[in-house]
Amino acid sequence: MSAIISEKFRIFNAQQFLESLTEGANDTSADRSRMYFFVGRSDQWDSYLEMYNPNATAFNVGDEVYDAGASGATAYGSTTWKATVRKVNPGSLLVHSPSPAAGTPTSGNVIKGYASAADTGAEAVGGVYRIADETNAPAPLDNQTEKFKIYEELIAAKRVESSNVVSVVPRYNWNTVTNPKFDMYKPDYSAAPASGGTAKQTATGQNTLSAAKFYVMNSNYEVFKCLYNKEDTVSGGANASDMPTTANNYVSGVYTGPNDGYRWKYLYTMTTQQVMDFLSSDFMPIGTYAGTTAVDGAIDTALISSAGSGLPANKTGASSLYAPILGDGTGGKVKIETDGSGAITSATIQAAGTGYTYGSVALVTGTGTGAGGDAYGLFSDDTLGTSETIAGSARGSLEVIIPPAGGHGADLAQELNGKRIMVNVRLTYAEGQGDFPVDNDFRRIGIIKDPLQYGSSNYATANTLSGVYAVRVTGTGLTSSSFGKDNQITQTVTGGTAKGTVVSWKLDAASTTTGVLKYFQSPTSHTDSGIVRAFASDAANAITDGGTSVSVNVSTSYASTLEGVTFASGLATPEVKSNSGELVYIENRRLITRAADQIEDIKLVIEF
Repeated sequence: MSAIISEKFRIFNAQQFLESLTEGANDTSADRSRMYFFVGRSDQWDSYLEMYNPNATAFNVGDEVYDAGASGATAYGSTTWKATVRKVNPGSLLVHSPSPAAGTPTSGNVIKGYASAADTGAEAVGGVYRIADETNAPAPLDNQTEKFKIYEELIAAKRVESSNVVSVVPRYNWNTVTNPKFDMYKPDYSAAPASGGTAKQTATGQNTLSAAKFYVMNSNYEVFKCLYNKEDTVSGGANASDMPTTANNYVSGVYTGPNDGYRWKYLYTMTTQQVMDFLSSDFMPIGTYAGTTAVDGAIDTALISSAGSGLPANKTGASSLYAPILGDGTGGKVKIETDGSGAITSATIQAAGTGYTYGSVALVTGTGTGAGGDAYGLFSDDTLGTSETIAGSARGSLEVIIPPAGGHGADLAQELNGKRIMVNVRLTYAEGQGDFPVDNDFRRIGIIKDPLQYGSSNYATANTLSGVYAVRVTGTGLTSSSFGKDNQITQTVTGGTAKGTVVSWKLDAASTTTGVLKYFQSPTSHTDSGIVRAFASDAANAITDGGTSVSVNVSTSYASTLEGVTFASGLATPEVKSNSGELVYIENRRLITRAADQIEDIKLVIEF
């Protein structure tokens, strides 16, 4: 069975995304989508190696590990893969500098530790391996386990409002060096069918309208759509030389190039805000149509399919030929000029008419009694009152270009193939009173639909959300570097040890004794006897940074809002319920470094 996912379906999905942001009676309505842009992953990227069935000897940071084969008999000097250990987690290793760089250990083979020119005695069975480093982030996985990890490493999220999202299309600048030629709008470009046949390509060699270069943004941020590029009289279409503009050579919504012969339909001008928020080097926003009124089924262009010969010769100016456009519309007429041999030299629209979904021009002896529906063939006047006699041997044919549904400009998202949306999010300093820390970097961005409030079944609706845990601490001699970003912290708690990774440390202003420590926990890095244990509101057991060796105590009586989170007994939870909502977009990136005086303007393009 033959089937396709059409471009219209992709456009529909993009428009549904936009509409979902404002649907419903209010912000808590089930009909509305509450989209949040999030940042996450403060830890650096390293290659991940799952391991299981380890022996009693531990792997160590700084040692090497290597693939010892299925039986463990392969020596270090003969291994097909080795790497250096960056971090040892329960059930996995983070490794760097693998050799070969693109090599992988074989799942199920024995992995051995190696240091000081000898095996260390550490052994385990290798499992899943994912190559990554700070230059090459790993591709996200579309599975449930990955979703859990994303929530565990989520730092903060910001609400995406309808004003933050628009439909976008690939950006084509007016630049005759990079864009010497443009395609004209046609509704029937196509690739060769899989079952065999011929493609119908654009002037620039594209097989679909969605890939065609049929619109342009000029230097005034005006956007025009190409109605005609002379491809019927110049093989492959003419090169463009006259920049379309509304300032001159512009009549009834159409710009005509005085030198290159192109005709362009004016669509819209980008606003200053659109340029600032949504114009990127690769994409441009779809604005609001601002041209002349769109007319459904009005035909703007006729092409010479075959110049032919034998038609009445030298019909130029007042003696041009005229023909009605035949089809399911009304009122369309074409003006035709010929040369001395009766070959067609030009065909232009005399009257656009309305209502056409198909159309043709009959180059035969005219019949009928004027401009009524019975007019057929060629006439010597534009009222179609005087028929021309055409010899049976005369040849020539024309093609009329059917406009999009509703006419040019009626639905720009459909006309320009708006199957992409751009989300623009600006992170300003420590946004959300501290929800977005400025003392650490992030490596993951994405969009969550309808996350829930932590510990609740209610939709999150706040402008910003914290995704990390926090503890209000007190100590002596504290400085801004008492806790290192991405260091591991620990606390003795009932049943064992609580572990976490530092995301942010904020010392109170003019203080050396109090501050807010933010951290995350995950089963990958922070289990103790198989359990991720929560930090406790316990003044007797200190929290210690494994990198700096600084120890502090929990301010167990502290209950207030600080750094964007609300504390109770000195502890604060994330504001996002783990694994709630739907992850609709995930992107792993190289690190993005933050600073206290920095604003990040993030443009995220999603293609449906």
